Amino acid sequence: MGRFYYVVRDAAGKRVTGFEEGSTPEEIVGRLQAKDLIVIDVTADYEQSKDEQESVVVAGKVKKRHGRVTSDDMVLFCRQLATLLGAGVTILKSLDIISMQVNSAKLFNVLKSLQKNMEAGLSLHEAMAKFPNVFSELWVNLVESGEASGNLAVVLNRLATYLERNAAFKKKIISAVIYPAMLMIVGIGALLFLTIKIIPTFAELFRGFNIKLPFLTQVLMVVSDAIRKYFLIWAGITVVAAVVFRKYIQTKEGQKNFENFQLKLPIFGELFRAMTIERFSSEMSTLVESGVPILYSLEIVEHSVGNLIMSDIIRKIKEEVREGKPLNQPLSKSGFFDPMVVQMVTIGEEIGELSPMFKKINAYYQEYVETFLTRFASMFEPIMLIFMGLIIGIMVVGMFLPIFQISQISG
Repeated sequence: MGRFYYVVRDAAGKRVTGFEEGSTPEEIVGRLQAKDLIVIDVTADYEQSKDEQESVVVAGKVKKRHGRVTSDDMVLFCRQLATLLGAGVTILKSLDIISMQVNSAKLFNVLKSLQKNMEAGLSLHEAMAKFPNVFSELWVNLVESGEASGNLAVVLNRLATYLERNAAFKKKIISAVIYPAMLMIVGIGALLFLTIKIIPTFAELFRGFNIKLPFLTQVLMVVSDAIRKYFLIWAGITVVAAVVFRKYIQTKEGQKNFENFQLKLPIFGELFRAMTIERFSSEMSTLVESGVPILYSLEIVEHSVGNLIMSDIIRKIKEEVREGKPLNQPLSKSGFFDPMVVQMVTIGEEIGELSPMFKKINAYYQEYVETFLTRFASMFEPIMLIFMGLIIGIMVVGMFLPIFQISQISG
């Protein structure tokens, strides 16, 4: 016995879907027709029990699947699918094999749905388009290009290479940023500890002496009292502000204003611009190499680059290219791209090697971003240590000045 998914129309012509238990599709069809229903489709349901969905056998051991779909899951899926298709395995069989190995419960269900939709007559890219949260527009369009050209395995290999390169780049960025972030968190924690615990202890001690406290000590005690008394209020204001800010930048206007702010930042504005160009060149190189026309590539990148300012720039570039202008002219006109980028694109168009040129541009900006973050991390540590030393030094001096006064009075 198994469970089957059916699509039927009732006597009024209304489309009805559901599940039915049975041994064969024919049995389900007969049962539905006996109810005066017009059968459109009956397919085996791939939904398994919750335990089966959440577990996967790895090296002979049963391990729990995680709930989300990570970039590593997508990289592995793409590489496995490219390998299986390259070895002559059919798409449906490849999806079935991979679904038994994925570490994501969500991706497992998506792959089973892909199988079901393809068995119902959809192509792979059409089935993927039903899951925009898992398969981006870049995925769908590259797969469509591979299906149309008959080189799906080759295109998927290129996509897998792009995903691997992109994932490795993101990990390098995270590795470069995580140490300064941890150092800052520890520093702020230490300052809060001194302010909330240590200063009040000294303040209680000083109240037992009838002396006028130095101005610095009074300031420190006022700050300490304010933080201790209103800590929950300040924490609440911070959380609310963070939530409101997050909601705001999720709007189109908020996101664009925040991107403008990032690009205008001193020193870091150039970093954000470089990261945007890196993403643009990476996607363009993959699309052009896979045989996607320039106009279509620009349209895909416009919606997948993840930056509204860049999307607007690409939209204008696309319109000028549609009018017959070479790509380098609107790139130069936008004012967003360095002359080096424009020159390399010009050369790429002239010699018919646009994809390799985009790869070189991408490699340059990846190296630029990595170098910037590495230098920032190496500079941030001594700056943070000096800053912490100054603040703690001021606190120590402020707390010990009254002690010196007390010792002079006692003497």
